[in-house]
Amino acid sequence: MKTTKYYIAAITAYTIWGFFSLVLKPIHEYASLDILFFRVFSCSILMLLISFAFKRKKVKETIEIFKALPKSEKRKALLLNIGGSVFLMLNWFTFIYVMNHVSVKATSLAYLVCPILTTLLAYFLLHEKLSKTQWISVGLSISGCLLLSYADIMDMFFSIIIGFTYACYLVSQRVNKGFDKFIILTFHITLAALILLPFYPAYSGPVPTEFKFYFCIETIAILFTIFPLFLNLYALSGINSSTVGMLLNINPMIAFGLATFVYHENITVLQITAYSIIFIAVIVFNSHHLFALKQRYTPASKSA
Repeated sequence: MKTTKYYIAAITAYTIWGFFSLVLKPIHEYASLDILFFRVFSCSILMLLISFAFKRKKVKETIEIFKALPKSEKRKALLLNIGGSVFLMLNWFTFIYVMNHVSVKATSLAYLVCPILTTLLAYFLLHEKLSKTQWISVGLSISGCLLLSYADIMDMFFSIIIGFTYACYLVSQRVNKGFDKFIILTFHITLAALILLPFYPAYSGPVPTEFKFYFCIETIAILFTIFPLFLNLYALSGINSSTVGMLLNINPMIAFGLATFVYHENITVLQITAYSIIFIAVIVFNSHHLFALKQRYTPASKSA
C-alpha cells in the first residue's frame, strides 16, 4: 500500500506523544510558561542549527519556490504557516498548563476530542469525504467523549480548548503543500519563538538551575517535539487530515494507561468503558486500510 508509510509515520508520532507525561511530570513544579519558553526556544535553536548546517540547499529551494508563487498563493502560504505557528504555540501552552495543573486525564481527553474536531473541520473546510463506516466511527468517538465528560465537565472544557487548537493545526497543514517539511516546521517553531521572546523578560520566573529541568526540556525538544512533529507533517502529505486526526487517539489511550498505572489517578468503570469505545472507533475508522493490508499479505503468506 502506497499509504502505509504515512500511517506508520502518524502511528509512531502519536505513540511517542502518549508517553509525554513521563518527561513533563518531573518538572511540574516549574511554571507552565517557563516550560513553554524553554521548550520553544530550545527547539528553534536546534532546528535552525540543523537547517543551516545540513539543509542549506533545501532552505534556498524553499525560498525560490515561495518567490515563484503567484501573489495570491504567497498570501495563502503565509497565512497557513503563520496560522500554523500560532495554533501550535497555543496548543503547547494549554497542554502544559492542563497536564501540570489540572490532570493527566484532562490532556488525555483533549486528544480524544481532537480527532472528532479534526474530522469535522476537514469535512466542512477541506471537503474530505468519509464513508458510512467512518461516520459510525466518529459517532462512537463522540459517545465515548460524552461518557467521559459526564464524569468531569471541567476536564471536557479544557480538553476542547487543547483539542481545537491542534485540530486547526492539522487541518491547516493538510493544505500547506509544496515546501520541504523540515524547513516548514523550522519556520513554525522559530516564528513561535519570536512571538514569545518579547514576553520572556516580563513573564518568566527565575532561570532554572537544576540539571533535571534542562535534561527534561532537551528530551521534550528532540524526542517529543521535533521528531514527532516532523512525522506528523510527513503523514499529512500522504493521508487525509481526518485519518491522521483519528490515529491521534493512540496518544490519549497510552496517556490514560499511564494515568492509571503510573500516576495512580482515580479511574472509574465509566472511563474504562469510554476509552474502550474510542479504541473500537479507531479500528473501525481505519478498517478499510487494515483489510487492504490483510488482502495484500494473505496471498503472499499462503504461497510461502
